[in-house]
Order: sequence, then structure tokens, then C-alpha cells
Amino acid sequence: MNKTPGSQTPAEDRVLLLQKLFYGCGALVNNLLGAAIGVMSIILVEGLKMNPALVGTLMGLPRLTDALTDPIMGYLSDRTRSRWGRRRPYIFFGAIFSGILFAVLWQLPEGQSETFYFWFFLIGSILFYLAYTAFATPWVALGYELTPDYHERTRVMGTANFMGQSVWLSLPWFYAFMENDRLFSDSVEGARNLAVLIGVFVIVAGIVPALFCRERMMDLARAEDSGPSAEKGMPGLLAHVTDFFKGFLSTIKCLPFVKLCCATFLVFNGFMLVSAFSSFVLIYYVSAGDKDKAGELIGWFGTATTISTFGVIALTTWLATKIGKRRTFFICISISLVGYALKWICYSAEYPFLILLTAPLIAFGLGSLFTLMGSMVADVCDLDELATGHRREGMFGSIFWWVVKLGMALALALSGHALNLTGFDVELGGAQSDRTFFLMKLFDVAVPVLTSAIAMWAIYTLPLSQEQAKEIRLELEKRRGGGARRGRFAQGLRQDRLALNLDRDRDLVPDRKINDLEKGLTSEGQKC
Repeated sequence: MNKTPGSQTPAEDRVLLLQKLFYGCGALVNNLLGAAIGVMSIILVEGLKMNPALVGTLMGLPRLTDALTDPIMGYLSDRTRSRWGRRRPYIFFGAIFSGILFAVLWQLPEGQSETFYFWFFLIGSILFYLAYTAFATPWVALGYELTPDYHERTRVMGTANFMGQSVWLSLPWFYAFMENDRLFSDSVEGARNLAVLIGVFVIVAGIVPALFCRERMMDLARAEDSGPSAEKGMPGLLAHVTDFFKGFLSTIKCLPFVKLCCATFLVFNGFMLVSAFSSFVLIYYVSAGDKDKAGELIGWFGTATTISTFGVIALTTWLATKIGKRRTFFICISISLVGYALKWICYSAEYPFLILLTAPLIAFGLGSLFTLMGSMVADVCDLDELATGHRREGMFGSIFWWVVKLGMALALALSGHALNLTGFDVELGGAQSDRTFFLMKLFDVAVPVLTSAIAMWAIYTLPLSQEQAKEIRLELEKRRGGGARRGRFAQGLRQDRLALNLDRDRDLVPDRKINDLEKGLTSEGQKC
């Protein structure tokens, strides 16, 4: 495997390890808040006896609201000009309010009706997700602008993803913690106490990026013009509304960005749609309704997946700088497909821990996804600046996660209905019919296999290559007056071109890639 030419990062484009770790603290919070509410939602069914379909709707509606507010938050973050920066004030206060509201959300009073619990949780969730958006959207944008280097972006995202995955070491044990009879009278009390612990952690870890990370593009943003709407003398609010919709439409018309969103939507939300099925299969099929046994099994499966994911992230980060981001994506998702398929034969009541064999393979899916996707979205932000003259990491990051959350809202809303379609009845415990168990396993295996396969096709047709990303960077450096840095970067591009020609001689790169390189830049600019 040959080293990719020009993969050495200039000293001025490197992000210190300490800065990467500070940024990664935000990943701890982002992953914890994004997953904990879903993991803990099983208590609404098990502890409060709510209808699974109603709980699915309850999980989906607030996320839909959250998805709709993301682009607005992205626009506000891009347009904010404060002495503390564009991103950091929102990250700081968003972390504080997110932690408080998450803790309050799970303080469910006893002895109330299903309708009361529905509305209590729905209103509380909407307020929580507003605070979560205020934290997460600027935090994502901050990561895109930490470095302009093609490969250093992958390393930044790899470090953050590595840290964020450590949350999953504890998440699989949440169910066992809440169901612990020695600590709590019931699972609802367990959820109350767990939510307080999570809220405190969110506040402490969430403010770290705001306090210690610097915004590299802040001065560049201040130098931007005020926008076409303001030039026409529109009133302030109308100008912002007009610019918001123009920016939104411009973003969703960017073909490389749309493909990245589609691939992420498919891989992540294909998994989310059936995430509940895995728990229910392990509880009622593999463990025959024994919740204590199932809690241990769920915990070990999640732990095995998380430990494997650490290795996957490190491998993905290294491999992407050697063979490219797209090829790395194909390899990792293909391995995860094998893992999902093996679950069909590894769900065994006789050998319950056989399911752990699939964990390392499944880890290649989500373990590689956000390391590669985040890095490639940052490349698209450069393409957008080339076309518009603006740095809009907030808008791109918000719409990227808007698509993910929109799909997540749909997935969670449908998951309860899909579970009902299998004929599942919580009152039957482990005595579900053979047809119900068959359909539960079928959903759990087939859905992520299908969605991941389609995602691979989307990335295969992605039109933004590494060489084009480097060409875009060179043009941006010219516009900004990059000086000596531009000279060093140009020298790296010449080495890349030479290597591409050598690869062509070895039949690794087709002639048309060399001949159409300049044309490709023009084409991509028109698409974005």
C-alpha cells in the first residue's frame, strides 16, 4: 500500500494534541446526549407501561423539532461577530442548559396517566433539544475550521470520534443500572438518578471546547462582506431572513454535500431504525424475558462493540491518509455488512454470548462513518467558499446534522410501529410467537444491510476527489494572499500531479483523471 503523496501536514496547519482533546470533550457530550435519551426510553415501556408506538412517536417528534432548528442555529453561528467568537458563546451556554434540562426531563412523577407522561416528556424534550442544538451545531462547525489541511481534518475528526465513542462504554450498562434492585425501588427511580449524573457531566465536559479551543476562521469571517441582501438596503430582519434562505438553498444544491448527507443518513439511520429491535431480541428471544440476564448481555455486547470501535477509528484515520477517504469508506462499510448479516445466526438462546462475535464487525460501520464524513464535509466548506466567498461551516454542519436528525426522527417514530407490526406484546414476555421473533430478527438484520449498501453507491459517485480538494485549497490561498504557505502548498500539488502521472503509468489512475483535473474544478464550482 503506497503512501498518498502530499499527506505530510505543514506545521502551521497542524492541530496540537491538547487542542484535539479539548475539542473531543464536545464529542463526549454530543454522543452522550444524542444516545442516552434513546437508550433510556426503554424505561417508558418497561417501567411506565406506555405503548411502544406512542413512545416511538414521543422519541420522533422532538427530534423533528430539533432538526428544524439546526439550520437556524447554523446561520446564527456563522453570522455572529462577538469578542468571544462565532461558536464559543453558544457552546458554553448550550452545554449548561442542556445538562440542566436533561436532568429535569427524567424526573417523572409517579402514579400519572399515559397521557400525562406523554405531554410531560414531549414538552420537556422539545425544550431540551433547543438547548442541545445551541451546543451541538456551533461545536460541529468549530471542528470544521480547526485546520485547513486535507489529512489533518481526518485526524481531528478521528480524535474527536475516538473520544466520543468512549461514551458507549457506559451506555450499554444504563439499562442494568436503572434496573438494579439493590440501588433503586424501580427502574423509573433509576432513570431519575441516572439523568442527574448525566446532566452534571454534560455541563462540565461541554464547556471545555468553549473555554480552550480557538476559532481559526474568526478573523476571516469578520472580513467578509455583509451579504447581497444588506447591500440592497433591506431592513435588518428581512435581510437576515433572505440571506438565510439563500444560504440554505445554496447548501442543499451542493451535489458533493448532498451525497455525503445521503450516505450518512442511510448508514446511521438504518442502524437507528432497528436499534430497539436488538435490545428486544436479546431480552425476549435470547434471554427468554429474563431482564437481569438480558441487561448483562446487552451491556457486554455494547462494551465489545465500543472497544472494537476504538480500534476501527484509529485504523480509519490512518488508512484514510494512505488510500483516501472514499476507499476507506468502502472497506469499512463492507465489513459492517458482514457483521449485520451474521447476527441472523448468532442470535441463539442456547449460546447467548455468541452474538458478541458480530460486535467487532458491526463496529466498522458507525466507527468509520463520522470520522470520514466530518472530514469530507470540511472539504466541501472550502468548495463553498470558492463559490460564495463566505465561510459557512455552521450552515453546512447544521444541515448535515439536520438530515441525520430528520432521519433519526423518522426512524424512532417508525420503530415502535414496526415493532407492533411484528406482533410483539410486552405482556407476553418471552412467550412471543415464532412469527414475531422471526420478523424481529429480520428487521434487525435486513434494514441496516440494505441502507448501508445504498450508502456505498452514493459515496462511489461522490464527485469531490482529494486532488480537487487540494486545487480548491490552492485557489483559496491565492485569494487570501497565502504567501509562503501558498508556495509550499503549490509545491505539494506539483508532487501530487507527478505521483498521479506515475500512478497512471502503473494503471492505478486512468488518463482521463489527469486530463480532466482542471475541468473538474470548474464543474464542482458550478455544482456548489
